[in-house]
Amino acid sequence: MVKDKKNQIACDEFVRKFEAVVKTPKKSPNNIYYTGVDLGTACIVLAVLNEAYEPVAGAYRYADVVKDGMVVDYIGAIRILRELKEELENKLDTELIYAAAAIPPGTDELDGGAVKNVVMGAGFELTAILDEPTAANRVLNTKNGVVVDIGGGTTGIAILKNGKVIHVADDSTGGYHFSLVLSGAYKIPYQEAEEYKRNRRHHQEILPVVKPVVEKIGSIIKEHIKGFTVQEINLVGGSSCLIGIEKIIEKQVGIKTNKPVNPMFVTPLGIALSCTDQPME
Repeated sequence: MVKDKKNQIACDEFVRKFEAVVKTPKKSPNNIYYTGVDLGTACIVLAVLNEAYEPVAGAYRYADVVKDGMVVDYIGAIRILRELKEELENKLDTELIYAAAAIPPGTDELDGGAVKNVVMGAGFELTAILDEPTAANRVLNTKNGVVVDIGGGTTGIAILKNGKVIHVADDSTGGYHFSLVLSGAYKIPYQEAEEYKRNRRHHQEILPVVKPVVEKIGSIIKEHIKGFTVQEINLVGGSSCLIGIEKIIEKQVGIKTNKPVNPMFVTPLGIALSCTDQPME
């Protein structure tokens, strides 16, 4: 049994609404906004929802303040997050107070405190910290399957049964490794390879080059789901935007693999859906 079609349609509609307000924010008459902060290895994303948890604004910026899911440039992360916060506050003509954040699964003891301090250092009141695949599933609504968040530095895996997370794992393989392979194959600087990879027009060309890394991610998924009954795999995260990645993973793992219309925005939207107006103690 594959993912309920209604869930997939609802997910894609929610993401498209967010894409629209990233371009044109929508002011809301209420005074409460919920912000999802996704501190990614390659990109920092802010997703803002109104009191009814509908998308009203969003912003993102490519940055290198996080490595393998860990904050490595604390001051830089605060600065970028504060700038994005102020940008959206000016567009919405309000103050963004409440925010939730997420971290790679299993890293709460290692980096949960750093993420918390970055979000609070940018001027937010933090209301929740959760793992990235669990956050993504707030949008996906997977009942029995796997959510795989392929980010810039790590791949997070959450196995769900009857809508509940029963196992999480994280591996330090992601889009960073795509760019490393491209840099070597094309003999160009890493940053140039990173930018080349982001252009969808190049995806058909580069897919065969990075296929070994994609297959490694497939092997990682396959290893972690051993012993579990898995009906479907759902890909999210910025590195899942690579056109055709889902087909390689499906062939590698042998399980139906789905991908939302824009995997990059699913996790930050799920984080925002987890935000409340009650700060963490």
